Amino acid sequence: MEKVYCGIDWAEKHHDVALVDADGKLVAKRRIADSVAGFAELTAMLADAGDGDEWPIPVAIETSRGLLVAALRASGRPVYPINPMAVARYRERHSVSRTKSDHVDAMTLANILRTDAHMHRPLPADTELARAIAVLARAHQDATWRRTRAGNELRSLLREYHPGFLAAFVGGSATNLATADARAVLAIAPTPAAAATLTKARIVAALRRGGRKRAAAKLAERLHQDLRRPQLRQDPMVEEAMGAQVLRLLATLNTECDSVDQLGDAVAAAFAAHPDYKIITSFTGLGDLTGARVLAEIGDDRSRFADARSLKAYAGSAPVTRASGRSLSVTHRRVKNNRLAAAGFVWAFVASAHSPGASRLYYHRREHGDRHAAALRNVFNRLIGCLFTASRPVRPTPRSRHSRGPARSPRASPLDS
Repeated sequence: MEKVYCGIDWAEKHHDVALVDADGKLVAKRRIADSVAGFAELTAMLADAGDGDEWPIPVAIETSRGLLVAALRASGRPVYPINPMAVARYRERHSVSRTKSDHVDAMTLANILRTDAHMHRPLPADTELARAIAVLARAHQDATWRRTRAGNELRSLLREYHPGFLAAFVGGSATNLATADARAVLAIAPTPAAAATLTKARIVAALRRGGRKRAAAKLAERLHQDLRRPQLRQDPMVEEAMGAQVLRLLATLNTECDSVDQLGDAVAAAFAAHPDYKIITSFTGLGDLTGARVLAEIGDDRSRFADARSLKAYAGSAPVTRASGRSLSVTHRRVKNNRLAAAGFVWAFVASAHSPGASRLYYHRREHGDRHAAALRNVFNRLIGCLFTASRPVRPTPRSRHSRGPARSPRASPLDS
């Protein structure tokens, strides 16, 4: 049976399909609707071209998400998500006039598989639970970023007319407006005028509505004094207008805080049911939420990454070397999985503070001139490699009678040796 390759240029309401043979000749083309009937047309089209269990026709498409990709994945055929920028470069190999059409893009995708399938990765065969964890973990990460953005926007507005409130809730070196106490009090004191009229009883009631159960009276007494301190003021009407804006921003912040809490519970429950839970959480710095984010991005398909180097490159922890003639530069990787890199930064930060081995590595890199982010990236690079090794099946080998020392405990940190 002659090999056939499929390319799909997807859109919101319809998709263009092109099939090419091993010589690059067009076998069939069709525009299908984004519906059950359209997918039935696609499967019939593939069957007519020789699709079968022995040689399922591979499909190239410019996305890794959506119902069409889910249906193709469920059919058991290899699906190759191709970066749109890569498709544009492939298209320029055969045309310099910059012409473009949906059919041409579908043909380009099919020819990418025909000539360079070995250079691209198919969608990993992750389990259904792993894919569900990925949805929840990414939603939680997005909600966390939105919460941070809403808090920063609210803080920026308060600085313009209500700095006394920020000073009253400062903790350490910054004000965390996402705390339940700060949000509860801001709801009844959106302006300096309203804050100055608050009684201790109202502050205590607001703190308890926010969930505080201990030391509410003591905190209310301090806040009562702090919110009455003199400060620069805007004009009364301007101040009232800014107070109304703050209440709307506070509503957004409250929504995002609730989303973070609820999604966090859902992520933790799903992650705890995964077989890799104990392996991932055995690493210092990986708890339920951060560990779920790491699993969401690397998946549980053991064949996805050929070795630790490919996983490090995917995570963005491995440096990029550019050498040309006498020029040599080593820089950090900018093209990476940003979600995994963000989780890795938190992982390395916590590990360097609580793991002796990670701490030694961090300070070793700092002594050699690395800045904070670069040193943490180096720690993450080592940790992600250890996670790759720990997740591989272990082949038992007979212990030599000449070996020295006891065997390493499976719970020992890989950086503490």
